[in-house]
Amino acid sequence: MLLGTLLVLLLAGAAPASAHAALRASDPEDGSVVRTAPTHVTLTFTESVGLLEDSFRIYGPDNRRVHMEEPEHAAGAADTARAALPRDLDEGTYTVAWRVVSADSHPVSGAFTFSIGKPSPTPPAAPQDHAEHPVTKSLYDTGRYLAYIAAALLIGTAAFAALCRPPDTGPLRAPLLFGWWTLLVTTAGLLVLRAPYEKGASPWTALDVSTFPDTLSGRPGMALLARVLLLLTAALLLPVLRHRTLRTRVTAGAAFAVALALTWASAEHASAGIQVPVAMTSSVLHLLATAAWLGGLTALLLTLHRAKTPPPYDTVARFSRLAFTSVTVLVLTGAYQSWRGLGSWSALTGTAYGRTLAVKLAATAFLLLAAALSRRWTALLARPAVAEERVPALVGASGPPPEPRTTHVTTAPPEAVGPEAVHRRALRRSVLAEVVVAVAVLLITTVLTGTLPSRAEAEAAKAPAPQVAGLPGAQALTVPYDTGTPGGSGTVQLTMDPGRVGENGLQAVVFGPQGALSSVPEIRVTFTLPSKDVGPIDAGLTDRGGYWATNDLTLPLEGAWTMKLTVRVSDIDQVTVERGVRIGR
Repeated sequence: MLLGTLLVLLLAGAAPASAHAALRASDPEDGSVVRTAPTHVTLTFTESVGLLEDSFRIYGPDNRRVHMEEPEHAAGAADTARAALPRDLDEGTYTVAWRVVSADSHPVSGAFTFSIGKPSPTPPAAPQDHAEHPVTKSLYDTGRYLAYIAAALLIGTAAFAALCRPPDTGPLRAPLLFGWWTLLVTTAGLLVLRAPYEKGASPWTALDVSTFPDTLSGRPGMALLARVLLLLTAALLLPVLRHRTLRTRVTAGAAFAVALALTWASAEHASAGIQVPVAMTSSVLHLLATAAWLGGLTALLLTLHRAKTPPPYDTVARFSRLAFTSVTVLVLTGAYQSWRGLGSWSALTGTAYGRTLAVKLAATAFLLLAAALSRRWTALLARPAVAEERVPALVGASGPPPEPRTTHVTTAPPEAVGPEAVHRRALRRSVLAEVVVAVAVLLITTVLTGTLPSRAEAEAAKAPAPQVAGLPGAQALTVPYDTGTPGGSGTVQLTMDPGRVGENGLQAVVFGPQGALSSVPEIRVTFTLPSKDVGPIDAGLTDRGGYWATNDLTLPLEGAWTMKLTVRVSDIDQVTVERGVRIGR
């Protein structure tokens, strides 16, 4: 199953695409007036896209949502999405809001309008982009960053132990376990948060298990699932591999590292754009070289500080060669990926992707400077060992071998005063500086993978820009409450979508006195329109496992409504707060 999943990911990334989807065409066209009601809405993108259950939302001339069938891909066209429309559409202007997932795992959204018969006399409402939920986005970005660090630590520490062969591997067990567990937990967290991240919803919606089948059917979800399976498989095979030869362990470890790197390459920028096979290969090599260098640095630093026996020159020299090879691979693959993502020299300063890349290049240059300093101290450490090897040969050439001496440099205690101790302390400091800068480089890399590449930005600029269409925007309201009891205060964040006459959705998330998410026994919301003597209308919120929501709130008239929010924090303590809400058409 695992190999099959990885093969599907690899083959799925081989199709030509452009990083981040842009809307290339729509049927009906943006702003067009058609004589008869269309049977479908069809959108064509610049690359293959993943569809969500709510990828299409259509609002009629009265700003009420039009019920329609679930969207699907057009036959044989992964870059085309379509949804069937009802047959009894009225005359007037309609707004189509869409949200899909690009081939490189990033959700994109927009909106456009078309009219049946003639445009509506009243222009559509101002648009409101469906941006990511800030809490969900923060959690997801944090998980991605921790996953990068954990992968670098896991792969780099294992490579240091296998290729540099330190005599004392005790200090390396902790980073190996920490890297494995952190990568497993963060990947599982990303898998759970994938559906809310794609939909721009609250993290509490991750508790809805009905979204998991859709998550696992998309390429990003498949990649995350494959990563989890890889980590579990590695844990099961590790006891067996311990009794195998070093060559077998190294081969198995290399295969595991390549497969692990593929779970990133198959679901990010490398999987979309020009020259996809070359880009994915370059991405895998880039990630492995980064892990071998930066993760290996951490392993070397721990060995220098915690090993019972200081690592000999041979161990440090082997890592120096490994780091040099890794840097060479990083320079070659980084140059290719920079060219592929930028598209032009002007994009280096004229786009967000280019500026972020420039910061990364500057940090990497500083990292190379620190690495050069470490190589210098490594070379100085080698001099006593070389001198020790030559002395017996010189003496032996002029007479009988002398009696063995007990003043060899290699037997000096770690804290001995002398050139070797000075050089070893200097090496520790330079390696520590490398590790600190390396963490910053990984953070910048995480930001870079979530930024629209300059080449794709230029291509998207050539595509139609339908995001200026009128989309009824959601209303957001934060209401403080205080029951007067210890721990009985906080705020309720309410979101009403679309916040207009007709059917609405309402979500309520409770935050405690310290700003943390809180759970309460009951939340009730009612609406009253005093000017028309309408209400109270109970929203009918239900507990959705951490947040309260309904999709069936119908407000029949426009005007200044009064919303009553009742929060019950215990069996006897509750408070009711009133707020004015403007409902328009």
